[in-house]
Amino acid sequence: MRLANKLVVVTAAASGMGRAGVELFLKEGAKVVAIDVNAEALSKMAADIKADGGSIETIQADLSKPEQMRSSINDAAKLLGGGIDVLWAHAGTPGPAGVEDLDLAAYDLAMALNVTSATLAAGEAIKYMRQRGGGSVIFTSSVSGLVGSMMSPIYSAAKFAVVGLTKSLAQNFAKDNVRVNVVCPGLADTPMKLGFTGRSGVAAEAVANQEKLLASVPVGRLCKAEEVASAVLFLASDDASFITGVALPVDGGFTAR
Repeated sequence: MRLANKLVVVTAAASGMGRAGVELFLKEGAKVVAIDVNAEALSKMAADIKADGGSIETIQADLSKPEQMRSSINDAAKLLGGGIDVLWAHAGTPGPAGVEDLDLAAYDLAMALNVTSATLAAGEAIKYMRQRGGGSVIFTSSVSGLVGSMMSPIYSAAKFAVVGLTKSLAQNFAKDNVRVNVVCPGLADTPMKLGFTGRSGVAAEAVANQEKLLASVPVGRLCKAEEVASAVLFLASDDASFITGVALPVDGGFTAR
């Protein structure tokens, strides 16, 4: 198994890509702590995993709050027996659709969840990784962190920041045997999808926006949560032992244009 006996923390873990990752990492032999703001979704996930014969620890936390972000990582390390080998810092939100008459509260939330939470999570987790002789940090950016998004400029700005953070931290912590990489999914078939395509609440507009985006994807379909989880598994595992500072598109060829 590719993560046998590894101590893994996943943020925004109770649905979509995060949950797909949790389930995959458990199958690959990891001990996992799942962090999410949604206590009900965490409870359901834990019950489903238990019903399948597995076990997982969960922490409910609002990751837009710095003190909760920091404490949740330290609490996760305690639940894992005092260490962390792998962090998938996956929390994020689409943010405002434009910059005219910008809602600053919504802007601040987008930056808090997409950028600040990732930075703080890594800062806490790397302390434990260093003690264990190394580890792997994986962030979630987006294709919108590689090419500018016409629909989501604030999200794009935040996700470009995450890619830059990745490349800097990869250099800073290479000496500690801590690898830092980032996955960049395309539009995915997850609960967050409507946050991008359907901000207006008009169903026809959501459909039109999705079709517009898919027209730029050579593979011609939405990304699956499990496909992103598989990419993260690779980056977390020893198969990627010489890979750090990489922004890996999981996008069906969108950024190959």
